Amino acid sequence: MAKPIAYVDIDASMDEVQRRLMFEDECILVDEQDNVVGHESKYNCHLMEKIESENLLHRAFSVFLFNSKHELLLQQRSATKVTFPLVWTNTCCSHPLYRESELIDENFLGVKNAAQRKLLDELGIPAEDVPIEQFIPLGRMLYKAPSDGKWGEHELDYLLFIVRDVKLLPNPDEVADVKYVSREQLQELIKKADAGEEGVKLSPWFRLVVDNFLMKWWDHLEKGTLAEAADMKTIHRLKN
Repeated sequence: MAKPIAYVDIDASMDEVQRRLMFEDECILVDEQDNVVGHESKYNCHLMEKIESENLLHRAFSVFLFNSKHELLLQQRSATKVTFPLVWTNTCCSHPLYRESELIDENFLGVKNAAQRKLLDELGIPAEDVPIEQFIPLGRMLYKAPSDGKWGEHELDYLLFIVRDVKLLPNPDEVADVKYVSREQLQELIKKADAGEEGVKLSPWFRLVVDNFLMKWWDHLEKGTLAEAADMKTIHRLKN
């Protein structure tokens, strides 16, 4: 059987690993109230043409992993990523897949299972370093962000904190670089991105979290009051 035309068209230009993920991974489609309405390939979920014409919205998560010194682990996305290559972002950003273990709503277990899976895939962090029960869901946001005209994001994003000292073995297919930053070092990185210095760019979802939530949540983290910050009932509709 011949491949779909879209698959043929991008064979020559897309990295093999990213191509496989684009067509094999099935994202969870949701409505704006986060009700599951179906599933679709990662490829179609990230085509701006599909996002605009069919209003495809998929579930996602963003992990913010802090070490015991309360420094935040950042990653720079690899050059071969289809959306937002070489931008700096939070620890791990991806999608729960349309599979039983990642569709579990109770205690947000599906999203937590997906986060644990992708921390291993992208950063080599073993599951025992990031136990499911240690993930703290703090909020949800809905946003849309074009990447390069063809590709983009339209996500209902679960924002997860976790505080653990972990072993790192980044996967070069996914990650170009990693670093831990203090609050002050993150502010310096933001200034460079705003000024266009040293080619620094931040992912649009990370910037939304920084501008709307991160610093107050960081305060709660340092005070040991993160549970007070959690609001999983509200879906924040945000724009860059």
